[in-house]
Amino acid sequence: MSTTRQPEQAITPEASQAQWRQVRDYLNRSRFELTQTAMAGRALHEFAPGGRVLARKHWIPDAPVPLEQVRLRWQEQTPVAPIDGSGAELDATRARRADGAPYTFYADAVRDLAKPRLFENRGCYRLLEVAEDATEPTLTFGRGHYFDVINVCEAAAHEYAAAALAAPDQPMPDLSTTPFRAAIGDPTDLGRRPVMAAVSTLAIRYDRQTGSAEFVLHWRDPAKVASGGGLFQVMPVGMFQASHDAPWNEANDFDLWRAIVRELSEELLGGSEDYGSGTRPIDYDAWPFNQDLSAARAAGTLRVYWLGLGMDPLTLVTDMLTVAVFDAELFDETFARIVSTNDEGHRVQLEDGTGHAVGIPFTADQVERLTAREPMQPAGAALLQLAWQHRDVLLNMGVERGRENSIA
Repeated sequence: MSTTRQPEQAITPEASQAQWRQVRDYLNRSRFELTQTAMAGRALHEFAPGGRVLARKHWIPDAPVPLEQVRLRWQEQTPVAPIDGSGAELDATRARRADGAPYTFYADAVRDLAKPRLFENRGCYRLLEVAEDATEPTLTFGRGHYFDVINVCEAAAHEYAAAALAAPDQPMPDLSTTPFRAAIGDPTDLGRRPVMAAVSTLAIRYDRQTGSAEFVLHWRDPAKVASGGGLFQVMPVGMFQASHDAPWNEANDFDLWRAIVRELSEELLGGSEDYGSGTRPIDYDAWPFNQDLSAARAAGTLRVYWLGLGMDPLTLVTDMLTVAVFDAELFDETFARIVSTNDEGHRVQLEDGTGHAVGIPFTADQVERLTAREPMQPAGAALLQLAWQHRDVLLNMGVERGRENSIA
């Protein structure tokens, strides 16, 4: 089906909106296939190990880093990025409002023409720098907003989908048909565009007695989410942002562990995103859920690691990659009431005949199946690949084998 546009002076607002919706629907139906095409259009050296996400070499550590060793820095004055999604490069794919004026920003078009269930322009921590010569992972952040993701990342994906839909016989879109992507240039240049990062966490349940492990897997519903719909993803995932836009939360919530613990509560237990922080900051030390998990980290029954960060080849969305390994007893007690569905999609399960499985076996065949053959978000695929590569460290297998040898 062709989406060749009429001359700008002739197209009606209704026709432009219909074309825009056609492309948006195609994007949501075809994210996996479009991602594969976008990956094929890039050189191997642009990718992190495993070839799923774009990354600079120093973004991916050689071995998992305990989360407490990751350093965050704050930059009070956030620079203006030259690319924000308002430029003329997107004119060919912009829908027109009822009065005939084109939508300046992609988020406005999504709001009016294809609004998902979750769509709010909350403040986010904008990634400004990843230190290249630091002995520990060191990231600098400033202020940004969620719609920066929509206006740049989803707009770039929309442009790519429109080009692919207009030339279905081409193996991949011609670069001349994606001027916005060309204007962005190197997507790993953090000064070129506003980069908001999500925190993607692979939650693993590890049984020390049997040596078996499983992980929680999510399917993201395109009717509920604005980005990444129709794909499998690790769970939980959330934008790195404060719990509320009230000013006292900016510093209080600027912490990777606090972001992860909130997402564990919300996505795995169906907890509310309203922490009352619109009137006062969250008292994390007094929150029982955080108390219990923090005590488990101190005791070693919960281990949280940093595996790096990377960018989606299609949307250019950025994900920070983390792993949370729960001893089985802790996981079962903490998530005894784990939910099957949440505000972003549903949890994926395999029938194991016991009725006790909460997710997917953390095994070579399942990792290979999901990362190579199933429609999975690149960040989740990269995280699974890295976690499998470093499984001995993540699961403390070296420690367990050492204990067995000492007993023998």
